[in-house]
Amino acid sequence: MSSDTASSDTVGSDAVGSDAVGGETTISPAPLAPAATRDALDATLSAVFGFDRFRDGQREIVEAMVAGRDVMAIMPTGGGKSLCYQLPALTGEGLTVVISPLIALMEDQVSALRATGVEAGMLTSATTEDERARVVDALRAGRLRLLYIAPERLASEAFCGWLARLNVDRLAVDEAHCIAQWGHDFRPDYLRLGPLAARLGVPVAAFTATADSDTRREIVDRLFDRRAPEIFLRGFDRPNLFLAFEAKEGGDRQIVDWVVARGLVSGIVYAATRARCERLAAALGRAGIKAAAYHAGLEAAEREARQRAFSRADDMVICATVAFGMGVDKPDVRFVAQADLPKSIEAYYQEIGRAGRDGAPAETRTFYGPDDIRLARARIDESGAPEDRRQADHARLSALLSLADSPGCRRVGLLAYFGETVEPCGACDNCQDPPRVIDGTEPAQMALSAMLRTGERFGAGHIIAVLRGQANERTERLGHDRLKTWGVGGAWAEAAWKSWLNQMQAQGLCAIDIDRHRAWTVTEDGWSVLRGERMVTLRPAEAARPRGRSKSAVSAGGARPLAAVAPEDAALFEALRTERRRLADEAGVPAYVVFPDRTLMALAAEKPRDLQAMAGVHGIGQAKLQRFGEDFLSVIRANT
Repeated sequence: MSSDTASSDTVGSDAVGSDAVGGETTISPAPLAPAATRDALDATLSAVFGFDRFRDGQREIVEAMVAGRDVMAIMPTGGGKSLCYQLPALTGEGLTVVISPLIALMEDQVSALRATGVEAGMLTSATTEDERARVVDALRAGRLRLLYIAPERLASEAFCGWLARLNVDRLAVDEAHCIAQWGHDFRPDYLRLGPLAARLGVPVAAFTATADSDTRREIVDRLFDRRAPEIFLRGFDRPNLFLAFEAKEGGDRQIVDWVVARGLVSGIVYAATRARCERLAAALGRAGIKAAAYHAGLEAAEREARQRAFSRADDMVICATVAFGMGVDKPDVRFVAQADLPKSIEAYYQEIGRAGRDGAPAETRTFYGPDDIRLARARIDESGAPEDRRQADHARLSALLSLADSPGCRRVGLLAYFGETVEPCGACDNCQDPPRVIDGTEPAQMALSAMLRTGERFGAGHIIAVLRGQANERTERLGHDRLKTWGVGGAWAEAAWKSWLNQMQAQGLCAIDIDRHRAWTVTEDGWSVLRGERMVTLRPAEAARPRGRSKSAVSAGGARPLAAVAPEDAALFEALRTERRRLADEAGVPAYVVFPDRTLMALAAEKPRDLQAMAGVHGIGQAKLQRFGEDFLSVIRANT
């Protein structure tokens, strides 16, 4: 994805105006009436954004920001992070400066805000002269509520000095995990945010979708100067997403068939290599699906053009490597398919989280096989990272394999990784099409006993060697060939034991200690199995491989994009989509800026007959009602 870049035109000649940059003029937005009460916040939420209530966790964050407190919020993708800093910007007397990593992401958010009647602007190296003049005029007139900038702009001291002379109320940092130097999305320019926050002397709000404890500590240290922000760690559950894993069989054709069955909707297919992205995009095109490849091998301008096309379409599929990540702010992605196994549960969660950000039903499916696992292990070993980093990456991959191999509810296993406990969801492949299981108590006891008798100091390979009685230099040197557990599991193949260990980890019977070279250890639940206090169910040895497609993998494979639309409303929904596309093309904005899928689904179901009735539909605020209401009412009247 393209990113902003610092350049010689950053300040002075960049149409923020030499008087605004080099002079001493302070630009102060005109104050708005404070809206610190709950009623006032609710009224703004409804009138501007068209929502009748906050999503879980949003209100507390908004109120903390309005009260002027430092905030760090870890919220799931699609949990409504942007509203948490956009709404407070409408209640204060100054300007909210938003740091965002990608130009396309900023463009989409500014367009969406303007469509609701909020004056917002952005200053990047790609901003036109006319747009820069518009932003400065809005600042001088006191109209601008939110100013988006990319972190690369902070390389200019003159630009930072200009920011310091604005009447800034707060600093909001999106994708805050980019400040973590060991993170997969590290952006060096994010390191300038801490000094900028101190210079501005204003409250800071940091937002990210995924951040483990180490990353959270790094964000606090680098961004808040070790101040203690109010931390909001919200649940990771995305109940509108259907979760599934499937065995690879049939190559690219398998992926193409699955995508075609989803219909003409927006979707993302992640693949491990550039070549496969190109092949899949071409194959989808031949199958009648509008598709494009996206990867780091393309020129920056071409990548940006393809992302913009995807953002604006409502029936396009993008086939991408992990280069297509941050900045996917499109709410109406109806499916995410992973053609190859991701590298960790964090990567899995981030990628599938780009589906269904609007809260409407969406589908995810991960295709994997033995070659994926071997390649992933090899990449970690050959990465050149320090030993402790490689061990941590192996442990994260093992956790993902546990989720993939688990016979239980996918949502239960996924959320357990993030420390959450939920009941089986009924909305994943294992819940809808349960795999065959056996009483696996005896092999589980064997494996747990082998872990204990070897001192809980060894990885899966050594544990399996002991269980199967496979002598090697290490087992003989350590005397493990004389243990009582030596060879007790020789009747089962190595592949079965690998799968069973993963399934046991997914059930919380054992854990991998990253700090001890991926040593497998026994948990309290595992001890209860050893004491005979609980039974263990496992997928049988002959099924200890990725499951193939069942008869329901496509037809009943979960939440089809139109699952929230009754059959009798499907034609109206499609007519509304056509009208949305026309209006979006006229305005030159993404389709969801007009209305997201969820709003069209509500219109199709409720069929309002006048503007008053339409005002109560989810996602329709006053500005959009006035701008688009009659257009959509005409479609409803013509189709009902």
